[in-house]
Amino acid sequence: MAKIEIYTKAFCPYCTRAKGLLRAKGADFEETDISMGGPKREEMIQRANGRTTVPQIFIDGRHIGGSDDLAALDRQGGLDPLLAA
Repeated sequence: MAKIEIYTKAFCPYCTRAKGLLRAKGADFEETDISMGGPKREEMIQRANGRTTVPQIFIDGRHIGGSDDLAALDRQGGLDPLLAA
């Protein structure tokens, strides 16, 4: 299974939605909470090409984007192949 990383904040409905989709697919993921900022937030911004919103999702190091991007990828049939890699 692919390595999935997701940067989140507490009480974020978009984060909850993205994690729910990944769980529904049976995918395990590594969650990094950046609610308090710090170096992990800076790491996310750098990896996400300047994007500061959460969630930011990475599959096998590839930047997927946020919750809407993940859902769009799934609708287009592109998520399952990435998860199976």
